Amino acid sequence: MSTDFQKARAELGIRLRELRESSPEGRLTGSALAERLGWSQSKVSKLENGRQTATAQDLGQWAEATGHPDAATELRARLQGLESHVRSWRRQLATGHRPVQQKWNALETDATIMHKWTNAMVPGLFQTADYARALFTQHADIQNSPRDTEEAVRARMKRQEQLYVPGKKFHMLVWEAALHSRVCSPAVLRAQLDRLIGIIGMDTVSFGVVPLSAALRLPPANGFTILDNRLATTEDWHAELWLDDPETVATYLRVWQTLERSAVYGTEAQRVIHRARRSLDEG
Repeated sequence: MSTDFQKARAELGIRLRELRESSPEGRLTGSALAERLGWSQSKVSKLENGRQTATAQDLGQWAEATGHPDAATELRARLQGLESHVRSWRRQLATGHRPVQQKWNALETDATIMHKWTNAMVPGLFQTADYARALFTQHADIQNSPRDTEEAVRARMKRQEQLYVPGKKFHMLVWEAALHSRVCSPAVLRAQLDRLIGIIGMDTVSFGVVPLSAALRLPPANGFTILDNRLATTEDWHAELWLDDPETVATYLRVWQTLERSAVYGTEAQRVIHRARRSLDEG
């Protein structure tokens, strides 16, 4: 979890303690507030010490119980900042792409189950070095970030060791359009598609492709990742969003499950990949 996120959650906890201790009825103890709210004392303690993320309902009840009903709007605004934690690419890429890859290596090492949806490119965990190199170069140009391309490629290849760790499970979905995306040279894309064919059948990987011809129950919007059903991340051009409140993570999981109903696996997925490869030869 990011340092910025922890800092913001700790600051929210400090604010909650201030409201408890400045109750118009006199200073409330943590146990007294817990009793008033019908909560455990440990919940009050965790919220005040930044070890648990409050819900909007929690904050509204806290404001009422401490005699500060007008503070509810402020508290919920702070929560919104936590739920949609923005990690700007400008800040993340200040020293290049390698630190971002190392961050993801740590996240994936700690996680047991990953769900991922990509609609525009091959997932990083499946990329060849040449494919990754093309993407890092393009993004460095857009973000005006330091060019540490070779270090970033090595870090991304290091991440792929997670695919061979027993007990891990990677549920990956890719839209067929990503297989045709010319984000690299045709030769590099051919090799990348060959790599994808080799991924199918791995013990740790469930790899589905949503064909262009498939009936979709949702638009194939932005890509996202879910780790252990506790953290969802999604990217925009300016920033990466980290979302860890249970309701939001559950929404992303429902989206993944809905998209998954249109996916094909195994031999059928291989046929879709071969179709994309043939289109390169025909072009």
